Amino acid sequence: MKLRITTPLSVVVDDDHVRSLRAEDASGSFGVMPGHADFLTSLAVSVVRWTAADGKPHYCAVRRGVLTVLGGQTVAIATREAVCGDDLATLDQDVLQRFRADLDTQRVEQVESARLQLNAVRQLMRHLRPHGATGTGNYQ
Repeated sequence: MKLRITTPLSVVVDDDHVRSLRAEDASGSFGVMPGHADFLTSLAVSVVRWTAADGKPHYCAVRRGVLTVLGGQTVAIATREAVCGDDLATLDQDVLQRFRADLDTQRVEQVESARLQLNAVRQLMRHLRPHGATGTGNYQ
């Protein structure tokens, strides 16, 4: 099989001789071998593993993404961020923790953004009320 893992900035993996691949989506871990049916799924933050023609395992941590299998011979993964390595323990401890921390930071930033927007709307409403209005909803 052919495996290609890409980010918006680069091609991280381009291997024409892959024997098998394991990845993870919301439903859990799954495998892909030559002849697999056409397939499309959204990947979780996880480590993609594959065995190359030399029989050695290879690893790539992905920060979510989309995996497609076409014609049973081509696997393509498009992801926001990918880091490859030969040592699974290093990837698991360092990279996945960083990905998860980044996701937590994004969530905090989204909450703060929503809070700022709500405060802006409150300020607008305060200025749009007629002078002397008590805030009972009687806007005339």
